Amino acid sequence: MRILAQQVPLDRSDITGEQQDDGIIQVLDDLAYKQLVFVNVLFFGQAGQRHWVLIDAGIPASAGRIRRAAAARFGEGVPPAAIIMTHGHFDHVGVLEDLAAEWDVPVYAHPLERPYLDGSNAYPPPDPTVGGGAMALLSPLYPRAPVNVGSRLRDLPADGSVPEMPGWRWLHTPGHSVGHVSLWRDADRTLIAGDAIITTAGESAYATAVQEPELHGPPKYFTHDWQAAEASVAKLAALEPELVVAGHGLAMRGADMRAALHRLSQEFRQLAVPPHGRFVDAPRRAEDGSAYDKA
Repeated sequence: MRILAQQVPLDRSDITGEQQDDGIIQVLDDLAYKQLVFVNVLFFGQAGQRHWVLIDAGIPASAGRIRRAAAARFGEGVPPAAIIMTHGHFDHVGVLEDLAAEWDVPVYAHPLERPYLDGSNAYPPPDPTVGGGAMALLSPLYPRAPVNVGSRLRDLPADGSVPEMPGWRWLHTPGHSVGHVSLWRDADRTLIAGDAIITTAGESAYATAVQEPELHGPPKYFTHDWQAAEASVAKLAALEPELVVAGHGLAMRGADMRAALHRLSQEFRQLAVPPHGRFVDAPRRAEDGSAYDKA
């Protein structure tokens, strides 16, 4: 096992999910995900049923893989009822415009994430100096311009409900992005974390390739408010989740995972926050108008 700095190891026995013939990893009867190189897209809905929801939209050029996975699980030509976005970074919106237009379905996101999804504003630049690893060093090359899903874009309901996902609620978990959300179901304590926490080292190409299970805070090079990120991790740890499916890494469950999450929360500044960096002392926040760069 390669030891990376600032990591909370997880035991491989905590990995959960059954890989299907189509490459989808099913973690619950109504929840599955597919790994697209280094990011996950999630499918909510019972296999074989016609009502389903796509959560996040992968990397560029992944539309065919998402379509095929959806067809294998829900049937050929069955569009989702909605697309839910945890946030709008390039590796989560890669084919959002194409799929939303093709399926003609609403796209839901936090109101603070709207400028990155309606073509208005670009994300702040990444910081390649934090975290180490090839993924961080290459971050200046990653797209940060907004996508535009136009009239299909909707704000998530103010009452915390998640459209087309009964029993779920959305939680505002900013830090990695001003409008980042995670999804939570009380009934079975299932957490869809987005990038608020991840289960692999987001800055390392090696960790991304081998999927060594480690609990981390959000990917450092695209996190613009570390105080908010710390509060978000504390919020998620307090939920005591039984199952976590993150935007990067493998799904994890159980008591050891929860203990690791509490440790990450309690020692967040030592384990997750870079000792230096562009946004450590100068965060970009929506309330002071500094979270948006004109596209």
